[in-house]
Amino acid sequence: MTGTPDPDLDLTISRIIAAPRDAVWRAWTDRASFEQWWVPAPAKCRVETMELRPGGGLVTRISENGGAFAPHLDACFLAVDDRQRLVFTDALRGGWRPAERPFMTAVITLRDHPDGTEYAAHVMHRNGADRASHAEMGFFDGWGTVMAQLARLVETAA
Repeated sequence: MTGTPDPDLDLTISRIIAAPRDAVWRAWTDRASFEQWWVPAPAKCRVETMELRPGGGLVTRISENGGAFAPHLDACFLAVDDRQRLVFTDALRGGWRPAERPFMTAVITLRDHPDGTEYAAHVMHRNGADRASHAEMGFFDGWGTVMAQLARLVETAA
């Protein structure tokens, strides 16, 4: 994570994944793998843009209940530290373009662990109302579900 989480502004979640850090990194950085776990099933994810560099875009779409794909995430990578950390924000779009409605910045960290990989998400918000809204939207259920899907994907392959 980046710094100490602020309980008034941040949400955090972590999990030990029983797979090597390289496998978790590949699942995060390979479009086809990412689409398999990024949204809670049975919804489907489509990656439109994944430019793995600072300033690169991360754009995903979601299809719920077999419907048409709709906007999900339009973000910008701030940091891409090989097999260690990904930082992205929806305050910016790809190419460092300002977004209309910023909501969060997420720091994903991967660390070696005796049982595999420690996977942590530190999600920062600009104010307490945004943090509360994200929690009420189901942050822990949603992010927990996708972390479990990621774990299943990489643990099965390991």
